[in-house]
Amino acid sequence: MSRKCAITGKKALSGNKRSHSLHATRRKWNVNLQKVKVMVDGKPQVVRISARALKTLKKANQVVA
Repeated sequence: MSRKCAITGKKALSGNKRSHSLHATRRKWNVNLQKVKVMVDGKPQVVRISARALKTLKKANQVVA
């Protein structure tokens, strides 16, 4: 399973880590994924979504407790 949000499609970003001397080393920023139950077509289903998407779904009352 890829590190990708099932709802927003967010995935890891890449860039450079910079030391004090500004030496560049490649690194990755991963998405904050959470496993939660959400309603999909009227049925609860476990999906991996980003923390931002989870916050939005909680406001819309779509997360199954």
